[in-house]
Amino acid sequence: MERDKNFVLGIFDDEDVLLHAVKKVRGSGVKIHEVYSPYPVHGLDEELGYRRSRLPIAAFLFGMLGTTLALTMQFYMMKFDWPMIIGGKNYASLPTFIPVTFEMTVLLAAFGMVGVFMVTSNLKPWGNPRIFDLRSTDDKHVMAIDLANNGGLQQDAIVDVLKNAGATEVNNKNFE
Repeated sequence: MERDKNFVLGIFDDEDVLLHAVKKVRGSGVKIHEVYSPYPVHGLDEELGYRRSRLPIAAFLFGMLGTTLALTMQFYMMKFDWPMIIGGKNYASLPTFIPVTFEMTVLLAAFGMVGVFMVTSNLKPWGNPRIFDLRSTDDKHVMAIDLANNGGLQQDAIVDVLKNAGATEVNNKNFE
């Protein structure tokens, strides 16, 4: 059984204050679990130390799967399953396969990316996403700090760091 998760939440009103707060909080040795924002904040991923996403690699692989399936399907249908001579061309003429191949490539890349994003973001149907603060989808920026990952620091010290960094509110959140 997974033990309870206790978090300290710093609520910020302004994105510039949030960016400076991330620098201060990380500089003081506090490990940030995640920052939730109602819109993308330029430079936030660099300040949090995130590596480049591997989602483009998944998109390329799903696109190649779509291309392979489209070409295989068309070649099989036109050469073996139901061969037809259209306009005096060969059974398997590659230029006639291009539109269907392009559409299958885009379709499978898009569906694959939606699936990968849903699973990696814990938005899968069987998942239970953690909602730290409902205002993070409206007008507030929320910095979540996991107390279990900051072993040496006490909760009071983390609260002081967040307040000194410019947080308008500091709250506790417990997930059971």
